Amino acid sequence: MRNLLTLVLGGGRGTRLYPLTHYRSKPAVPLAGKYRLIDIPLSNCINSGLNRMYVLTQFNSVSLHRHIRRTYAFDAFSAGFVEILAAQQTLDTENWYQGTADAVRQNLRYIDQLEYEYVLVLSGDQLYRMDFRQMLAAHKESQADVTIAGIPVDRQTARSMGLMRVDDSGRVAGFLEKPQTDKEIDIVRMEPSWIDARGIESRGRDCLASMGIYLFNRPALVKLLTMTDYHDFGREIFPAATRSHRVQVHLFDGYWEDIGTIRSFYEANLQLAAVDRPFDLASAVAPIYTRARFLAPSRLDGVTVRNSLIADGCEIEDGTVIENSVIGVRCRIGKNVTIRDSVLMGNDEYETAAEAAQAEAAGTPRQGIGAGTTIRRAILDKNCRIGERVSIINQRELDSTENTADETEQAVIRDGIVCVPRGAVVPNGWAI
Repeated sequence: MRNLLTLVLGGGRGTRLYPLTHYRSKPAVPLAGKYRLIDIPLSNCINSGLNRMYVLTQFNSVSLHRHIRRTYAFDAFSAGFVEILAAQQTLDTENWYQGTADAVRQNLRYIDQLEYEYVLVLSGDQLYRMDFRQMLAAHKESQADVTIAGIPVDRQTARSMGLMRVDDSGRVAGFLEKPQTDKEIDIVRMEPSWIDARGIESRGRDCLASMGIYLFNRPALVKLLTMTDYHDFGREIFPAATRSHRVQVHLFDGYWEDIGTIRSFYEANLQLAAVDRPFDLASAVAPIYTRARFLAPSRLDGVTVRNSLIADGCEIEDGTVIENSVIGVRCRIGKNVTIRDSVLMGNDEYETAAEAAQAEAAGTPRQGIGAGTTIRRAILDKNCRIGERVSIINQRELDSTENTADETEQAVIRDGIVCVPRGAVVPNGWAI
């Protein structure tokens, strides 16, 4: 696998994940209490024997750079690396990345090296587990120029994805990005029997969607990017590539989730805490790696916990009830708190005694969740200070507070979920 280079796309502005992306890029968004989204593709690479990776970044990338620098270091004998390729002005271009393909094009100098035969392009904001060695083997066997990982989906899901029409040999004959009508979907739909014949149960799914995972022969990638000025792989590069190159599909039918919206982020986190979780973070053969924080074990005193994840370094006091929730690192939760169907990201640092005294003198809540507070169907970003007897509940069942008088510094509502921004200070008795 030493002749394969991996590029992980660091994502755009992440507006659909706002306010979680107010201070950070999408791949840097915390996941499951202790990880970051970027840990998923990088761990998949490491578990597949790939250790030469570039991460292409542009927006709000400081925390992502810091996390990668602290986490991914290889020994001097493996020649492995995870390096950042940030958008920059050069003699060739002065523009920001204009799309996924343009981001790769602007970094061709790092790709167009003879030691690399293949280039794997991944997204930095997806949750899945895949062995890329199997994808490379299928790519070689089919003598493809490009291989796209594809997953069967139903029509409703298909409207937000790039769809492929594939012939009997698995070659992609057509590609359509985000079709919105049934007529458009019919152009690229697949017979469910075709999916079943490949050892995957169709279960009524008649569309093959791109997972945003692409494997190129390096010369083919260079040609596709230098012979055109296309900006996006899905909308422009692949429709053209299917006519000029051999593009194959690599079928996948495991758990895969694109974390692109507040709702998808929220639901994916809660699914990870469920008894019948579709994706297990614990694996003997394919672990998920992240930064080692060297935190103490969490301390729970008279706490009721059901279907939840509790990360390291937490202190949770007597009488608290936690159900169907994710509790992040260094959370301090007071007495008689109720947390249901919620995601708490935790804190970057512990609060010192001096800082706690200063907050008390200023009439500001301490770091963490105050006694008697109720949190339901909410996401609390890092470093929040929630007072006592606070009610964080979407009581009026609003779908969104965007551009309305209901939006405050303490909370916004997106997709029906209350989001408390990073570092928010919520006074005693406050309610939403």
